[in-house]
Amino acid sequence: MALIKCDFYSDALGLSTSMHVILPQQTHTQIGMDNVSGKGLHPTLYLLHGLSDDDSIWLRRTSIERYVANLGIAVVMPQVHRSFYTDMAEGGRYWTFISEELPALARSFFPLSAKREDNYVAGLSMGGYGAFKLALRKPEQYAAAASLSGALDIAAHMDRNASSALQQAELQRIFGPQVAGTENDLIHLLKESQGQRPLLYQCCGTEDFLYEDNQSFRQACTQTDFQLTYEEGPGGHDWAYWDAKIQNVLNWLPLHERK
Repeated sequence: MALIKCDFYSDALGLSTSMHVILPQQTHTQIGMDNVSGKGLHPTLYLLHGLSDDDSIWLRRTSIERYVANLGIAVVMPQVHRSFYTDMAEGGRYWTFISEELPALARSFFPLSAKREDNYVAGLSMGGYGAFKLALRKPEQYAAAASLSGALDIAAHMDRNASSALQQAELQRIFGPQVAGTENDLIHLLKESQGQRPLLYQCCGTEDFLYEDNQSFRQACTQTDFQLTYEEGPGGHDWAYWDAKIQNVLNWLPLHERK
């Protein structure tokens, strides 16, 4: 595998930012690694970070590079700060960045496939929210999306005062005064979704403070025709859980279905 730290300028954000990228590399003499790289443009997993993290965190807290080595898949890990992957009411245009600018830039820098069947997105916590928002609002771009301990019911935190005053203030700076019924409400997007249906994978530990959010999303999903793979079991909001579950996600991705 090749690991690249890429610093670049974003027109959408009006600032310099960064991403980490893992690229497949075919090797024959590397000890302890079974590296695979197909011919042509690489299938790509966009892997999203959580609220307090950055584009390096998946590399620092998990063995993601080792886990994807024999899959022949690229991994793009962008930096979005505390934006919730949203065009903020008071702040940057992070939805425009993650949904439009980033994929185009990444493909201009690296040999990545633009085919829907070659593109997937996953994330943890805030990144789980971002992954499902990309899948639901841009279903023509992604074949599959995975949420690990995702913050999947932001409207509940806004509308039912489920968070502290400080959290409320930050969420309002991001989303404005209301989330429920808008394009930033995942449950609303589920109900209103039309067209293609990306495969969805959802997991959450039963001791996680976001477990109730995940139950709300799961229940809403059962009222649709989305194909959802759901897993739960003992676990909290921590990297031991996510390091284990990202391996399940990689095994679940429909890589065998690529054409």
